[in-house]
Order: sequence, then structure tokens, then C-alpha cells
Amino acid sequence: MQRPDIVRTAPLFLPRHAQTRYLALFVACWLGIFFCTRSLLWLTHLQEAAAGPLAAAQLFLLGTAYDLAFLAYAVLPLALYLLLCPRRWWQTRWHRHTLTVLFALLLFLMLFVATAEWLFWDEFGVRFNFIAVDYLVYSKEVIDNIIESYPLYRLLGLLAILAGVFTLLLRRTLSACFSAPPLALRPAVKTFAALLSLAIVNSLAIGQDFPHHSGGNVYQRELASNGPFQFFAAFRNNELDYTQFYATLPQAQAAALLRAEVSEPNARFLSDAPFDIRRQIDNPGPAQARNVILVTIESLSARYLGSFGDPRQLTPNLDRLRRESLFFSNFQATGTRTDRGLEAITLSIPPTPGRSIVKRIGRESGYASLGQQLAARGYDSAFIYGGRGYFDNMNAFFSGNGYRIVDQSSVPEAEMKFTNAWGMSDEDLYRQALQQADNAAASKRPFFFHLMTTSNHRPFTYPDNRIDIPSGKGRDGALKYTDYAIGEFLAQARSKPWFANTVFIFVADHTAGSAGLEDLPVANYHIPLFIYAPGFIPAREVDTLASQIDLAPTLLGLLGISYESTFFGRNLLLQHSLPGRAPIGNYQHLGLFDGHDLAILSPRRGLRQHRDALGASDEQAGAPTDPLIARAIAYYQGASYAFRNHLLGWH
Repeated sequence: MQRPDIVRTAPLFLPRHAQTRYLALFVACWLGIFFCTRSLLWLTHLQEAAAGPLAAAQLFLLGTAYDLAFLAYAVLPLALYLLLCPRRWWQTRWHRHTLTVLFALLLFLMLFVATAEWLFWDEFGVRFNFIAVDYLVYSKEVIDNIIESYPLYRLLGLLAILAGVFTLLLRRTLSACFSAPPLALRPAVKTFAALLSLAIVNSLAIGQDFPHHSGGNVYQRELASNGPFQFFAAFRNNELDYTQFYATLPQAQAAALLRAEVSEPNARFLSDAPFDIRRQIDNPGPAQARNVILVTIESLSARYLGSFGDPRQLTPNLDRLRRESLFFSNFQATGTRTDRGLEAITLSIPPTPGRSIVKRIGRESGYASLGQQLAARGYDSAFIYGGRGYFDNMNAFFSGNGYRIVDQSSVPEAEMKFTNAWGMSDEDLYRQALQQADNAAASKRPFFFHLMTTSNHRPFTYPDNRIDIPSGKGRDGALKYTDYAIGEFLAQARSKPWFANTVFIFVADHTAGSAGLEDLPVANYHIPLFIYAPGFIPAREVDTLASQIDLAPTLLGLLGISYESTFFGRNLLLQHSLPGRAPIGNYQHLGLFDGHDLAILSPRRGLRQHRDALGASDEQAGAPTDPLIARAIAYYQGASYAFRNHLLGWH
């Protein structure tokens, strides 16, 4: 039975019905915590925010609108349950107790988010952004850092106590929620439909840059933001604003340094605009219509090769291939994940902060890619992947940049002899490549196939009876199987009529491990690069420090193709006045390695150098006047500017 005294004394802001009262209390608590968080951040940064009465009022009004934008999404799961659960449950004691406990847990979550926002702001001076998303990727390191930096368990205990106290203080209000008459099913469904419609309209009207329309300084814009909304929006936006978070040089100085980095004897710049590096590359002709098969091998660290000193004899085919190829022994990956390697190889661009261009949904296509360059010259350009290309947004990226797609979903089941969670085995992938090459050769078209393997990846399973290590026993077996499959692939390719006119390239997407004592452990970016064409490319070794961004211009130079370039890489077979360099990164930290020292750019405009990066790795504070740091800034400031201002498009 209802208690009229409680209903009469219920707070005036609560609606009439039980479900909507509970939802209103949920929203009111979130808004209260958001207001307190914003107020504390503002009061502790009054000087930086420099907000007078009018600006402060605008800041809080805009902030409240942004808070409501987040709640339009956050309320939906709770509303779905409350509005559609049976009405009779509202009269039962167990349901009231359950909702009381749920409310206490939600209060704990709200307080936890507010505390996390405060700590994040204390470190970075902003609301949640892609750095916070990145913390999920490096969860172990982040959790260890938090445990060492803060009294985490005591803090969680305090938040639990506060949540319990606030729940007790609100017990009369909660009782009023439970004692009110519940909505009937039909109006409850209409209410949920209205909330869902509001969320849809909200998603169309308000984006991650909503508070930036307020003008003012960065602190004002960030204070007007909402941390949880920014956190989830970062999954889609996938980038950090370079100029806001990283050190910059005057535009003219940075542009001049970048042009010097990408200048070559056979290059002519086509524009005087800052950071527009579009240039005409005139390679000695005539162009050779050679076929190209580029294999990106999952997690192939250089240190795994026997020819680099590994004693386990896991790579006999690759060790032999090294002697028969144009081999680059000092080659570096740009990042620590597959999408970074694909980005660097395909677009020849350094790793801009945030996620790779491959995964920037809505902004991943239309670039002057390697595949686009060759497709424009009559090549059949295709991306052939052992798994399903929706992973990491690969299909959208490659199909939007001049490639057709062949992946696991387009291969008949009968043609895949072995699959695991990541896709078909390397043997099956190479079998598909051979079929595609036969088809292209039959049509008299040169082909460019970019393959991406999967077998050298956990769970490390592969077909039985191929090597002497059982499937699923660890990386050693997967690596040896990877090498075995490459040997079989080349053996079968040699029997094909198109083999004599084909360039085979084998390169890793990244190394097998990126963790180290430093933010950017240089040794963990070392990968091999093989260019194998025994009929027309002499075997030799090149020890010049180089990067994945150099692969595309080097290949086009080998083929004698003249082209209009937006590439940040160099043709490694030409003489350069500047020393070698390798851009490396990991979402937050951006580095440039010159073979001895490493410059690191970090959020909050951090600048450091590691002297003797492969040896003692002595870390020192840096300055923009340091030549290596200036070169690093030029690369990353220029790449970020070119990306944001659409200077990398295919013409």
C-alpha cells in the first residue's frame, strides 16, 4: 500500500510516477556532481580561465547543456529496465532493496568518475580525451602507475563510504520513488521512445567539438566540456589536437625544416603553402611495369631472425632470403600496432597523435596512397587479408584509398584449410594471393597486392604437420610456421610465368613487444625489410637508418615511376644530405630517432632526449632549439597540419 505522507513530502522536482521519479533522481545526482566538479576545477584555475562574470555564466550554462547531452545517452540503459519491468515489482520489498543498492552503486560510479576526472585534469590540464581511451590499451601500466601514485584502495573505500552516506541521506526521496504509482505499460513505452528519440537527435546535433563553439581560451572550453562524453566521443574521433598538446615551432621554421627532410635531388615542390609538401618526383625512366607482392607480416621483430643472432633456428627461409634480397638491416616500425604499420606503409606518414588514420572513421579515405599511385598506372591494386577486414577498419581504409578487398569473408570455406580466431592460416592467404596473381596475369594487367598475415599472433595456432613445434604452444611455433609458409609461397611462385617480372617485399607491421623501461624503447621498433626480385634487383644490404614511411617512395623509385607525391618518406636508394631518421610513436609519445639519440614529444608540450638511446639511454630535458627535437617537431607538426587541412588527398 502507498504511504500518502511520503508521497506528499516528496521533493517538488520529482515527477508523479515511480519510474520517472527514480530516473529524475539519477539525473539530478549526475548534474549535481558535474556541477561540483566543474566548480572545483574553475575555482582552482581562476587565473588560467580568466573568465569574468559573463564568461563564467556562459561557461556553466554551456557546461550544463553538455552534461545533459551526456545524460541523454547515459539514462537509456536504466530507463529501459525501469520503464519496461513489470508494474507489480514496484510493490515488492526485494525490488525496492535492489533499486536502493543499485542507486548506491550508481552514486559510487558517479563519484569514481568525478575523482578520475580530477586526477586526469591534474596530470593533463584537460577533460578526458583520447589519452584516457589510450589508458585502456595500456591498462596494466596505467593501473600499476595509479597504485604507485595514489592510495588507490583507501580512495575507493572512501568513495564507497560517501556513496553509502549519500544513499542514506536520500532514503526518504528513494522511498517516495518506490511509493509513487508506476506508469502503465503503454505510457512507459512512449516515455522510453521519447528518451531514445532525444538521444538520437542529440547524437546528430552535438559532437565532441560542441564546447569549442564557445570561444575563449582553452581552459574555458575544457571547463565547459563533459568528461564522460569526451571519453566516449574520443573512440570515434580518434585524435589529439597536436597544436593544443604538443610543442610547436613557428610555422615558417617548421615548414622549412620539413621541406628539407623530404627534399630529394629529383623532387620539385608544387606549392609554397606552409606544410604542403606535394611535389613532383621524377624518377629515371622508363617506368617498369613490374608486378608487386607486398607482404606485411604480423609481429615480426628483427631480433627473431637467426641472421640477427637468434639461436633457435626459427627462420631458415628468411635467413636465406636475406642473402638473396635487397635487405634493409636498420629498418624501424612507426608504431606498436598493425594499423600503424599499414598507415605508414600505405600513406608514408609519421604516426600523428591519437589513433592511426586507418581507424579514424569518416576520415580514412581519399589519400594519395601507394595503391592509388599504382592503380592510376593500370595496376590491379588489392588488399588481401587473412582475417575479416572490418577489424581495425581496414576494409574501409583500403577500399577508400585505391584498393579492392579480398579477405576471409570473400573466400569460400572450401578454400580455407585452417582458420582460428584471427582468420585463415598464412598458407591459405598465400594460396589466395597466387590465385589472384594468376587471374591478373591472365588479363595482362600488372598487379600490386598488399597482403596482411595473421598466423604469428596469439593463439599461435596453425595447420598440423608443417613444422616440428606443435600448434598452439607459443610464439616460437607461430614464428617458425610463418617462416615455413613464406618458403612454401616463394617455392610455388617460382613456378609461375609471372614470377620473373615480380617484386616480392616482406616487411613486419610492428614488433612482437613494445613494452620497455622508456616510453619509446627504440630497440623494440626494429623490423626487417626484404625486397626480392632475383632477375632484376641485385642482392645487397643497406644499413641506412630507415622507416616504414620510406618503403613506398623507395619502391616507386625502383620501378622508375614518376609521380606526384604527398609522402613524408624518402627513396632510400638515393643520396641524401640529411642523416637517417625514424619516426616512432605510441599514441601519446612521438619520437624521432637519428641512429644514436631519440627525441620525444609528449602531451603538455613535453620535450625530452634520450642520449645513446640503444645503449645507456640517458634521459635529459629538451628544448625546441635542439636540432633533433626541432626535426621531430617539424615532422609531427607538419603531418598533423597536413592531415587536418586536407593536404594529403589524391589528385
